[in-house]
Amino acid sequence: MSQIALPLAQGLPADPASIVVGNANAHVAEALADPSNWPFGTAILMGPARAGKSLLARWFEGAGKGSAIDGADNWDETELFHRWNRAREQDEALLLVADGDRWDITLPDLKSRLGAALHLEIGTPDDAMLADLIQSHATRRGLALGEGALTYLVPRATRSFADIEKLVAMIDRLTLERKAAPTQGIWRDALEAVQGPEQARLL
Repeated sequence: MSQIALPLAQGLPADPASIVVGNANAHVAEALADPSNWPFGTAILMGPARAGKSLLARWFEGAGKGSAIDGADNWDETELFHRWNRAREQDEALLLVADGDRWDITLPDLKSRLGAALHLEIGTPDDAMLADLIQSHATRRGLALGEGALTYLVPRATRSFADIEKLVAMIDRLTLERKAAPTQGIWRDALEAVQGPEQARLL
């Protein structure tokens, strides 16, 4: 399983809640590792819910690479413009984190500045990253998924960071409720609870 503290992001400290690095976010990790070439010292990070944007922002800031504003799309635009100016005056890299894949900015001065920034987006995990995400969530819970779990779950699971987290949580819940180790019956029921019966029964 690739973690963000590998050579891909050399020089940055490990995070206790290690972020899985895969096809969907490797380019983000590389960009955050070296902000020296960011246009105007600014980057905007966007992506789906539960994709690790906040963890990446804390990791970036904790490494001393610059400052990060999580939920920047919820800030007052005038205040955010002043914060951008201050970062430029201090020659400080500034990472702005926003939800989704679209951020409509109405303040002209801010819109022009951020339009020139480096735009980063977390994409959709492939099978390899999906397997790593499932295993990572299980490890954090101290949950043994059972032999063959990834082979069964990966083709049936939706490519959603939020749903993968819910899926592992549901497997954990069902094992506790039934006082049984995870097997195909529990995997299937967890998939059905999170995604619906059709997805759970795919061949």
